Amino acid sequence: MKFSSWYAIIVGIMMIGQWFVFIATGQVPELESEVLRILFHLAGEGITAIGLVWGGVSLLRKDTYSHAIYLLFSGMLLYSIIVSPGYFAQLGQWEFVAMFAILCILTIISTVAVAKDFLSQSVNSHHYG
Repeated sequence: MKFSSWYAIIVGIMMIGQWFVFIATGQVPELESEVLRILFHLAGEGITAIGLVWGGVSLLRKDTYSHAIYLLFSGMLLYSIIVSPGYFAQLGQWEFVAMFAILCILTIISTVAVAKDFLSQSVNSHHYG
C-alpha cells in the first residue's frame, strides 16, 4: 500500500506543480483563446490532484474511508491520463505522450493493488457460519 499511497501523493503534487509552471511561463495559450474550457479543465485537474494527495495520505494513515477516496481519485486520474496525451501528440511533444503512457501503467498497477486490498479486507471482515 505504501507504493500506491506515495504514488498518489507525488502525482497529485506534480500535477499542481506542472500546471503552476505551465501557467507561470505562459505555456497555456488557452487562457486567452478558450478561457472557459481551460478553466473547467484546470478545475478538474486541481480537484483530481488534491484528491490524490488526500487519498494517498488517508491510505498511509489507514483511515476507514481511505480505499474509497483513493479509488475515486485514481479513477479521475486515469481519465485525465487517457484524455491528455492527445493534446501533446497534436503538438508533436512525444515525451509527454510517453510520460502519460508510463503514468497509465503505474496508475493501473496502484489502483488494482488498492482494490485488491479493499476487497480482501471486505471479504475477511464478513464471517460466515
